[in-house]
Amino acid sequence: MENYSIIIFILAIVIGLSAFADTIKLPQPILLVIVGIAIGFIPTMNEIEINPEIIFLLFLPPLLYDASFNISPKDFKTNLNTIGTLAISLVFLTALGIAVLAHFIIPGMTWPLAFVLGAILSTTDAVAAISITKGLKISHKTITILEGESLINDASALVAYRFAVAAVMGSAFVIWKATLEFLLLLGGGFLVGFVIAKILSYILTRVHKNVNVTISFLLLMPFVTYLIAEHLHVSGVIAVVILGLAIARFSKKIFPESLKNQSRSLWEIIIFLLNGLIFILIGLNFRYILKDIDNSMILPYIGYAAIITIVALVIRMIRIFLQKINLQKAFQNTKRKRKVSEHALLDFNNSIILSWSGMRGIVSLAIAIGLPKFLEDGTPFPERNAIIFISVAVVLLTLIGQGLTLPWIVKKLSAKEEK
Repeated sequence: MENYSIIIFILAIVIGLSAFADTIKLPQPILLVIVGIAIGFIPTMNEIEINPEIIFLLFLPPLLYDASFNISPKDFKTNLNTIGTLAISLVFLTALGIAVLAHFIIPGMTWPLAFVLGAILSTTDAVAAISITKGLKISHKTITILEGESLINDASALVAYRFAVAAVMGSAFVIWKATLEFLLLLGGGFLVGFVIAKILSYILTRVHKNVNVTISFLLLMPFVTYLIAEHLHVSGVIAVVILGLAIARFSKKIFPESLKNQSRSLWEIIIFLLNGLIFILIGLNFRYILKDIDNSMILPYIGYAAIITIVALVIRMIRIFLQKINLQKAFQNTKRKRKVSEHALLDFNNSIILSWSGMRGIVSLAIAIGLPKFLEDGTPFPERNAIIFISVAVVLLTLIGQGLTLPWIVKKLSAKEEK
């Protein structure tokens, strides 16, 4: 079966399974991942090559743009402290924690390789969490924080990954250079997103009466913005986020309600299909990653993945509850000039839900598969197959393990709250 036929086949499955998931009350992402794994083991199914650059270009811009377009700027600003903590400091803390663990428990994991694995698994996938919790009683604040985290954490993880791979390749890691590059990536991404948002706003003020042209611009610009930012070696992720936030604010002032509804309906269909493709692809690729692993190492690697999953969850939980305590102290501190808003405080329920929503997804998968096959001297990249397999196993364990239990946790917490 040719690749384009497989894609059409997968899209048909996504649509059918989504209706089926509602009937059997199983979260859609979980069902799609499980079916993807099953389809991958069909003998006649050809391998679908995942090009990481295509994944980043095809999936990241629309998903980021949609999330940033629909997030409330006011709520985003209110919870910026928590969002920044999860999307930046927690990403680097998780990468460090996984690296230390991997170095000591996985044979052959040198420090640079351990940090590569840590960077791959440091970013969470809020798309999965939000898809799984859709329809459950989750506070608007929790959803805002999850969406806000997903808008920024990919940029942090990609920076950590870049430096970890460079260390494996033989480059020396210098902390001040890494910090400077991170700031330049974020600042450059912000600038690109801001400039393109201004240009797009100028264009839309003149063409907004032509619905087809306006919607076409809105669909095209996330991809254009991402490509321009990456070409300039700054963060395409941040550029698209700033574009989405700016255009969302602009659209409220100028777009008629009919145009907003048409645009929203089209985006909902696109995001629905992209989300479905993401989870099916994660499942599909398991078989082909499995074939590169020695049979005797499959169970040990799954064991390592399970330990990493637990440690990453514990690190996330500790950091979120520390953030809860810090916000409470800052709120009660009367000497602070800029007092923390009461609306920014975290309670026990949303702290637990935020902790349990730290699932890994398509970005971790794409980064792992994008590992170089060879070092600069032509020798194979050490432990590449092991890193990819463990990364995919962690993605599957978090999606299925945390994904299946998250709705139950949300319902339990809601029931306690009502008593």
